[in-house]
Amino acid sequence: MATKKMKKPAAKPKAKVKAKAKPKPGLECGICGYRVTVDEACGCAEEHVLICCGEPMVKK
Repeated sequence: MATKKMKKPAAKPKAKVKAKAKPKPGLECGICGYRVTVDEACGCAEEHVLICCGEPMVKK
C-alpha cells in the first residue's frame, strides 16, 4: 500500500505593522470636560472657535 505525503499547512502571513497615528488637534471644555478631536482641517484662513457650556473650548 502506498502512503501519501501530507502537505504542511500554509504559513499564516504576518500582520503588517501600522505606522503610529499622528496626534490630532483636540479641544476640551474647561467646565464639563467634554473633548473634541478634529479629523480634518477645513482649510480656512481664520481659526474657528467651538463653544461648549457658553465658553470657548481650549486646546489640549
